[in-house]
Amino acid sequence: MFSWIHFFSYVFATAATPGPNTIMSMSNAGRKGFLKALPFNFGIWTGFSMVMLICALFCNTLSTIIPKIKTPMLFVGAAYMLWLAWKTFKSSSVIEEDDRDGSYLSGLFLQFVNPKVYIYGIVSMESYILPYYQGEWKILIFFALLLAFIGFVLTLLWALFGSVFKILFSRYAKITNTVMALLLVYCAISLFL
Repeated sequence: MFSWIHFFSYVFATAATPGPNTIMSMSNAGRKGFLKALPFNFGIWTGFSMVMLICALFCNTLSTIIPKIKTPMLFVGAAYMLWLAWKTFKSSSVIEEDDRDGSYLSGLFLQFVNPKVYIYGIVSMESYILPYYQGEWKILIFFALLLAFIGFVLTLLWALFGSVFKILFSRYAKITNTVMALLLVYCAISLFL
């Protein structure tokens, strides 16, 4: 029988921990405010939904080829996280109206190079969902969208935290940006541990 308790325990613990989505959401909202950070978060939701649907529909195939794509995916993901860390570290304390750093498309693109999202989807599908709902496409699509929605809600919570502490972040921008950048570097390094 499907265990909602085990499923939600894994999903919330994984989605709530710091990663590229949560850190960038908090950073964007800290710099721009919650409402101006929403396009980035909606991009996360769209991309997250797409990746979760891909994981749901092709999980069996992915699990057979994952050893072949794991290493390149790790390097691409780590490189992108390091690039995000550099951009975060170099960003100023001035709240910019420019949408390039927190755009819908940057949130969307992040999902396709974020290994944590793939791991989250694959582990959720393989460990919790497919053993009970193999081949039941409507249920698999429901779970894929549920996984994406939970991830989206938790990134919004991180964005809210960032916007609440916006004044503190702008006052101590260099320290805040350094901490955020170091967290992204940690995420990149942890891919290989």
